Amino acid sequence: MAKYIFKRIAYMLGVLLLLSFVIFLIYNLLPVDKAADMAMQEIAANKNLVYAERYLYWQRRFGLDGNLLTRYLRWIGAAAYYDGSYNGLLQGNLGTSVAYGKPVAEVIKEPLLNTLLLNLFATLFAFAITIPLGVFCAKKRGSKRDSAVQIATIVGYSLPAFIVAILFIWLFAVQLNIFPVSGMSSVGKDYVGFRAFLDKMYHFALPLIVMTFCSLGGMTRYVRASMIDALHLDCIRTARAKGLKESLIVRTHAWRNALIPIVSVAIGWLVGVFSGSIMIENIFGINGIGKVYFDALTANDNEIALAMQMFYILLALLGNLLMDVTYGLVDPRVRVDK
Repeated sequence: MAKYIFKRIAYMLGVLLLLSFVIFLIYNLLPVDKAADMAMQEIAANKNLVYAERYLYWQRRFGLDGNLLTRYLRWIGAAAYYDGSYNGLLQGNLGTSVAYGKPVAEVIKEPLLNTLLLNLFATLFAFAITIPLGVFCAKKRGSKRDSAVQIATIVGYSLPAFIVAILFIWLFAVQLNIFPVSGMSSVGKDYVGFRAFLDKMYHFALPLIVMTFCSLGGMTRYVRASMIDALHLDCIRTARAKGLKESLIVRTHAWRNALIPIVSVAIGWLVGVFSGSIMIENIFGINGIGKVYFDALTANDNEIALAMQMFYILLALLGNLLMDVTYGLVDPRVRVDK
């Protein structure tokens, strides 16, 4: 297992390096020159300055002088700047945001924690509902309750996330006045400590309900289909012929076999939910990485956009590694150590 994980990590690093160059190349094709913008701002403030000198200064300051490969190596921290220093991704420097005027790491720190908190609870709630519901529907296949759940999941799966968000805002925030429409804290309140955490979770409640609801349809149907296939295996028929209880058969035999396809969907959904939260964060005004990423693309703040893109790429690669390792733990027939 350790040898396999080492090989996969080496493969991931190669893919990450290749994709980072492609992403860097794409963003450098955009008609954005922050060195020229900074030079123009200085010229506007002081007419005695020479544009060419200030432009060269900011090019060297941002590491934009030289060819594309040199700029890329500086960005990842493998090549020196004009002053001989190394200050890139390998040194923990994600760049400086033009819009915020601060290092990217400082800009995304709080939004990243908000997004992790939001998606963590949404994932836990979704799995806590879809897994028991899918198993129940598989056991009661063809019953009225199963048919009702299937109709509900089709409707929920077909509705776009922004439509669900608008409907839930109208119902829970406007009509019932249970949750706030948007925001992350109560206006005019300066809560601290645990009280501030409770206030944040109160504002997160409606986005969490929307994200959980949007994931119920697809996950429930997939768990149900996997359990139905598992319940028709020969080993299940043998267990029933031996007189084992149905609950024991489901827990010890069927569920273990149903986990194999569910693992890939669950981990894939867990990785995809971060990118899917971009729309939810913008609708509810949550200061998350999705909103920061969207604002960066709108404002041509390429340093933040590059950092966010690398985060999503790294998340996808780690998800694939976790999926392969989990296969070996769930299914003993998969020998990842060979």
